[in-house]
Amino acid sequence: MGFSIGKHVFKNQVVSAPMAGVTDKAYRIMAASFGCGLNFTEMISDQALLYGHHKTMAMLDRSQESIPAVVQLFGGQPQNMARAAAIAEEQGAIIIDINMGCPTPKIVRNGEGSALMRDLPRAREIIRAVVKEVKVPVTVKMRKGWDESSVNYLELCRIAEGEGAQAITLHPRTREQFFSGRADWNAIREAKAAVAIPVIGNGDIFEAPDALEMIMNTGCDAVMIGRGALGNPFLFAATASLLNGEAIPPAPTVQQRMQTALQHFDLMDSLKGINRTIAEMRKHLAWYIKGIPGAAQARNRINQATTREEISSILQSLAEGR
Repeated sequence: MGFSIGKHVFKNQVVSAPMAGVTDKAYRIMAASFGCGLNFTEMISDQALLYGHHKTMAMLDRSQESIPAVVQLFGGQPQNMARAAAIAEEQGAIIIDINMGCPTPKIVRNGEGSALMRDLPRAREIIRAVVKEVKVPVTVKMRKGWDESSVNYLELCRIAEGEGAQAITLHPRTREQFFSGRADWNAIREAKAAVAIPVIGNGDIFEAPDALEMIMNTGCDAVMIGRGALGNPFLFAATASLLNGEAIPPAPTVQQRMQTALQHFDLMDSLKGINRTIAEMRKHLAWYIKGIPGAAQARNRINQATTREEISSILQSLAEGR
């Protein structure tokens, strides 16, 4: 079963979350190959787009991708966000998402990300300015609030809808929680009841049944998977199957996990070159091998490796249990 944002209809209800330093083109292509229905880019700075920084502009490149990707922008000034959204639209973005949920201190210090949940008038101005500037659908990703004494997601949901946003993603933790404790799925249900636009639920989906439970308990239109898919794109396939009423595929073998890790490595190499790939894949490989006997020693070897051959040998050793 799919869902839609504006005129765009997606093949299923499985959405890959935006994660800084993680959800690059290689990651998104992997997610799509495992059945994800909609991707998000890494969050992109409005200022970097306005300056035309080449690495930032490259983040807008979605060629070779088989499914749509929402372009997520962050910033704190309405006109800058509107201008950045226009640039993203010119570069082919089909949906623009406004980040009002990032809890990272360096983002919050600039009055961006979840800091906007402490300034709803400015949040409103940003949404209004971006919606006015672009023709493509605009969405908003938010948290539950800044802290438990200022839970205001329902107000921001209504503001977003009132200003013309066409979908909302809610991660029902406060900024103060970061990723600790449990996500309050009741908040997703309340958000769904408060607005008529689609609501994407986000938070604590680590197995396919979690996604089904979220949809059943909250009525959300789609589920967004973040940390649960790190080194585990198989979660996208399992979730898509379950939500489509099909049997969940068997858990991957260690051999399959290592083959997939190397496939991810080679894909990134084809896009970024070997030097960047060696550096940027280290964290991904650590996630792929987590929990496998010998993973700690293998991780140390991966961090010292300088060639594809070394990486391949390390992964093969894990696959063979030696």
